[in-house]
Amino acid sequence: MEQKSLTGKFQSKLLNQTAFIEAKNLPFKAGVATLAIMLLWAGTYKMTAPGAEGIIPLVENSPLISWHFKLFGPYIGSDLIGVTEWVGAILILIGLKKPKIGIFGTFVTMLMFFVTGSMLITTPETIVNVNGIGYMTFLGLFLFKDLIGFSLSLFILQTFRKKAIAEESIQPFIASEE
Repeated sequence: MEQKSLTGKFQSKLLNQTAFIEAKNLPFKAGVATLAIMLLWAGTYKMTAPGAEGIIPLVENSPLISWHFKLFGPYIGSDLIGVTEWVGAILILIGLKKPKIGIFGTFVTMLMFFVTGSMLITTPETIVNVNGIGYMTFLGLFLFKDLIGFSLSLFILQTFRKKAIAEESIQPFIASEE
């Protein structure tokens, strides 16, 4: 019998340890939990005066959503954005039991994160030039996290889709009477 090398044993042990992560579906569960917490927290903050005032320059410079504040004003507009974040979070949490609702929730968050992620390009001073190299400012990094949120929403969407398909395929077949 051939003896495994030390590297081979380590790799084998490492793969066995990480199998637990996959078996318990931890990436999906952690993704849902952290995304929901962030959306609920950020949505709540948008419903405060400092939260509304903080996003004014972002919204005003966005060709995709600047109309929103012109129509509703910054405080009601910010409240509506906050409610949208809550709705996305709640639908994703419901998706844990009803995946099709989770799919809808991820579409809400993907649209939201696409719009806010685009602000990285449309908002001045998100990227600064230092010695000929562009770096994201704090504001740029703040907006970049929404691109990460978009990617996480895609992952969650994929998992909800698989769950919804699995649920449909195990539904009992009911023959129609002819």
